[in-house]
Amino acid sequence: MEKLYEAMFLVDSALVASDWDSVQQNIESILKRSGAEIVSLRKWDERKLAYDVNKKSRGTYLLCYFEVSGRKIQEIERNIQLNEQIMRVLILSAEPLSQEDIEKETPAQRAQKPPETTEQVPEPKKTLQTESSTDNDDKEAEKTQDQPQESAEPVKVTESQEPQL
Repeated sequence: MEKLYEAMFLVDSALVASDWDSVQQNIESILKRSGAEIVSLRKWDERKLAYDVNKKSRGTYLLCYFEVSGRKIQEIERNIQLNEQIMRVLILSAEPLSQEDIEKETPAQRAQKPPETTEQVPEPKKTLQTESSTDNDDKEAEKTQDQPQESAEPVKVTESQEPQL
């Protein structure tokens, strides 16, 4: 029985920028060789990596959804590890996802959209404070911090709380 899987591929950014079609065809061929049916394959985002992977400091993430038998996942992972273009991969079950979850906008798609026009709201005017007024404000703040704060509710003393002599 075929299940829906989600795979996040990490590929060198320079390779994706220079030859996107080759990278896409490479991933498709690995999945199709194992009998997977690709539902969606798209660029997710390009990011700086937390640490170097294969001596690369930047990487492009590709998000792929595909349907395949669970027995074929190990074969797919092995073929990906043997591939020199793909630096890392994470494959997860995506059974609970709906079609609209799969089609959600990626960060790369958001970056390509033209910015929405919004009304420019003027910033509130800032008033200038002199040094003396700033010093007075600081002193008042220190005074209020040193003083114990009174609670709004009166404290009730019961018989058990009274000190015994």
